[in-house]
Amino acid sequence: MDANGDGIGDLNGITAKLDHLTELGVNAVWLSPCYKSPNIDNGYDISDYRDIMDDFGTLDDWKRMISEMHKRGIKLIMDLVANHTSSEHFWFKEARKSKDNPYHDYYVWRKQIPNDWQSVFGGSAWEYNKATDEYYLHSFAVAQPDLNWENPAVRREMCDVVDYWVNLGVDGFRCDVLNYISKDFNTGLQFNGPRLHEFTKELFGRKEVKHIFTVGECSMGTDKIVDICGADRDELTCIFQFDHFDVGRVGRFGIRSHKIDEIRDILVFWQNFTQKNNLIYTLFTDNHDQTNYISRLGNDKEYRYECATMFAAMFYLLKGIPFIYQGQEFGMPQPNYDDIELFDDIETRKFYNSVKGKMPNNELMKLINFGSRDNFRHPMCWYNSKNYGFGVGDTWLALHSRGGEVNLENDKASKKSVFEFYKKIIDLRKASKAIRLGAFENITVGNGYFAYLRKFDDEEILVVCNFETEREITRLPEWGYLFGNGNNRQPNGKYAPYETAIFKK
Repeated sequence: MDANGDGIGDLNGITAKLDHLTELGVNAVWLSPCYKSPNIDNGYDISDYRDIMDDFGTLDDWKRMISEMHKRGIKLIMDLVANHTSSEHFWFKEARKSKDNPYHDYYVWRKQIPNDWQSVFGGSAWEYNKATDEYYLHSFAVAQPDLNWENPAVRREMCDVVDYWVNLGVDGFRCDVLNYISKDFNTGLQFNGPRLHEFTKELFGRKEVKHIFTVGECSMGTDKIVDICGADRDELTCIFQFDHFDVGRVGRFGIRSHKIDEIRDILVFWQNFTQKNNLIYTLFTDNHDQTNYISRLGNDKEYRYECATMFAAMFYLLKGIPFIYQGQEFGMPQPNYDDIELFDDIETRKFYNSVKGKMPNNELMKLINFGSRDNFRHPMCWYNSKNYGFGVGDTWLALHSRGGEVNLENDKASKKSVFEFYKKIIDLRKASKAIRLGAFENITVGNGYFAYLRKFDDEEILVVCNFETEREITRLPEWGYLFGNGNNRQPNGKYAPYETAIFKK
């Protein structure tokens, strides 16, 4: 929410809406970066780790916000960007002046381009710096130079950053692209290098910060996940695992056909894997980097309510930590625009410019609408009023194209309220040890649906999720009905498209 009328959501806007989170049942908030930044990549280019971006408010606003969160029993997870800074950070402005500058070795430099590493946003990951006649590494935007974690001074600096915020009351960190902090030039590894565990333990294994919650954005294999998240490792509490995001697409903007069975099979694998290895799984369908799950992988038109609630049950009654992204709790669908000027994301603009002229513009915009990271960054739709209640000023990013139809006010007033269903999901998690702590067992037979059990001592819960088409589901235990999104009151029977129902023994 925009509290001061400048069109940009801010910290005071968050504080003003904390009661919404309390009503929903949320007990922790993860904020994308709100530090000082020129905002080339939505705040992930940090110019000062110890202060707040002017657009979002002041450090005093931040302190008031976390105080109000803690009064409501809500913890705060900050976003820690440890792989790179902004090119406007004092360290880099000094580092690029000369090779003799004490900050020069804070970053990764080479006299000649040493390899073909690519930026995640496209093009070479190496950029020339005239003053030193060298190239610096930027695994992301040119304005995001990679820090040199081989330098002990850099590691001390980042430990100090963590300590600074923990001393101010922060309860945890989401660690942006953490696996990039270790690289191996000998083998060509741009991330997941040989010192990743050493560096992570140095950051979070210290006794002063062992109590905080940490979740890493780390793409890695199962063996490495066990290594970095093991209970005795002193590294991370858990990581985000992204296999289910690859269903239905090729890369970010390529579309492919899919079945929801693919998602189910991925979830079953990771439930079994984390259960076997005593790890904590992260449960999520949407975030600031992804397109709306119900739109991309479901049906957000005639079955928007059913689809949103089915995915909620499918994911958030599994074993793990649920992460809910803003707007998801009332079934916010994907927006649609026909003008590239309505998109702000640096990755989206680069893709558009690289493909423009090679296909009809309407086809290109279809891909943009399908894959752009801006899909879930649009101003929150609170009410059916001006700017959908986000604020009074012209908004920093286009208003949601379906905000008049789908907003929190309309959803709460509907007989089919996604928000009310999410409240039931969260209430059940809080009340049920079987859901929070219990074992997972897949009892699906065949395709087109997902049926699983959660068990803890004598408590057993059955979750049934039907997918795209109507079907008869049988061979399920005949337990008592708790709630669902359709008319089914018995486990065995005919399920409508995207119908879900939850039962208890």
